Parts: sequence; C-alpha cells; structure tokens
Amino acid sequence: MKELAGRLTALDPDAGAAVRVIAYFDRLAESRAGLETLVRGAAVLAGVPARLIDAPRRVHVRVEADGARRESDLPPDPAWPSAALTPGGGAALWLERAEQAEPSVVDAVILERAAGVIRLVLDRTRGRAPADDPALVETLLDGAAPEAARLHAARRLGLDPAVPARVLAPLDGRPLVVPAHPDAAPPAGRVGVGPAVPVLDLPRSWSEARAALRFTAEGTAQDPGPGVVHADELGGIALLADVVVPGAAPPPDVQALETAAAAAPWLLGTLHAVSSTVSLRAAAAEINVHHSTLQERLAQAEHLLGWPLRTPQGRFRLGLALAMRHLARG
Repeated sequence: MKELAGRLTALDPDAGAAVRVIAYFDRLAESRAGLETLVRGAAVLAGVPARLIDAPRRVHVRVEADGARRESDLPPDPAWPSAALTPGGGAALWLERAEQAEPSVVDAVILERAAGVIRLVLDRTRGRAPADDPALVETLLDGAAPEAARLHAARRLGLDPAVPARVLAPLDGRPLVVPAHPDAAPPAGRVGVGPAVPVLDLPRSWSEARAALRFTAEGTAQDPGPGVVHADELGGIALLADVVVPGAAPPPDVQALETAAAAAPWLLGTLHAVSSTVSLRAAAAEINVHHSTLQERLAQAEHLLGWPLRTPQGRFRLGLALAMRHLARG
C-alpha cells in the first residue's frame, strides 16, 4: 500500500493522499480502535477539528487538529463537510472546515472511511444495528448457517433469543423478522406470515411464510382472496404448495375455473364468497346480491364447472380449486 501511495503521489498528489487515508483507517479498523481514536484520526489528517454526534445513542466526541479532545457548545455548521452515519439523520461526522464550498477529495475520503469504521464501532459497542440489515437477516434465516452466527445476527437485529419471533414474506420486498406479537399488523400489500417460533427456528418460519405468500391474492374481481395469509392457519392445505408448481400445467379443476371465469366475469368473486363464508345467505350478503340471484349464479357456475357447488363435497372441492388457482398463478 505504501508503494502504491508513493506511485500515485507522483502522478496525482490527491490520489496518493487518498490511498494513505484509506490504509490508515483500515489499520484502525483492524486494531478495533475506539470512537475517540477514529475522530482524532480524522481531525489530524484533515488538519481541522472533527466532531462526531449521534444524538439517539448520546454520543458526542470532538477532537482538535492537534489531537486534543475539546468539547464545544456551538452546534455544527451546515456548511461544514460531513458524512451521515444513519439514513434517517441524527448522527454524523463533521470536519469543521467552512472556508470552501465543497470538500476536497482528501476530505471526502477522510469522511467516508472514518464514518464507515465509526458506524461499525457504534453498531458493535452501542447495539442498535439497523433492524432491516439484509446481511444479518439473511444469516438469521439461513438454516445452514452455524447456530452461533444466527444467534449473533439475532442479537444485532435487536431480537431477544428467548422471545419467539416470526418472519413476514412481502410480495415486493425483503423478508421481515418481527417479534411474535399476536396483534402486530403486517405491512401493506400481499404478505405471507410465518409461524411464531424460537429464534433458532426462524428458517422454518421463513419457509412457511413464503408458502403462505403463494396463497395470497390481489383482492380484485379476477383474483379474489385475502392479501395476508398466516401459515399456521392453513393446516393441511399448505401441503398443496408442494404439489402445484407455478408455470406447470394447472390441475384440471383450476383449468375449469379459468374457462368458466372467461365466460362469466362475476364467477370468481361469487365462488370466493361461497367458499369463504358460513352459508349461502352470508355469501349473498358478502357480494351484495339477493339470495335468489346467488342461486341462479350457482346453477350457471355448476353447469360451467361440471360439479355441484351446493353440497358439502362440492364446496370442499371448490375451496381446493380456488387455493390451487392461487398457487398455479404464482
């Protein structure tokens, strides 16, 4: 690294200085230096005071360019070059240099490298790692990862290993690991909700959450059904997820549903109401039609599908067909 810095300095003094800054903070990171040491390094390298403030974690460190720690009652100047430590604000590293409109290349490298190492130290020593850190969540949900690594990830995510948790599988987005509060509301949109399990069993919750997601629907006339499905409420129906594969030829009853739906736009919404309510009168109220109108629709649907819908066996078959339709559509 010294040889590279020397060569770069001969070509571009700023580039050579930037490489030396990177090497300096890499050495501090390897030695597991503390916050004051890192802020002091930024101040000495920049030749101006450096200030670290993390209000949520009550951290305030200010070091002069000569390496002495001296606090100041004056708030940071927005004109100072700075690097945020958290996306939401409230934590940043500043170089108290206000005489230039933009930071130099060296100042920018000092801020970036120092802030990166400081962020790691804060997460390691003060807790509060981001609750949605993708790498930690991936480790936690990887059943092949060592138990110690998964426990470490759980603690970094703020989870108590002694308290059950569950995994949410949104249709659009990364998996979410949350404490197993029964009254906790899932995020908006289509979501599969895994069962509440011990922290080390979260890979199973993640697998079942993904399966539950396949049973969700858009809630439209062409895709009626729930947007949120809990895996532990599926029971034996969850086994269908291993049988019906998206992209493969759908089962015959699903093909019959699709053909019938093409002939009668009202059919899917009506059949969903019939399969998800306790009686035909409740189904009629659900879709806001008269009971006699529902009877007429069922007679037509039975003709299109080829099986009865007003018997226990027929309604059971209908429920399976609708569930398999969700699975076949992926």
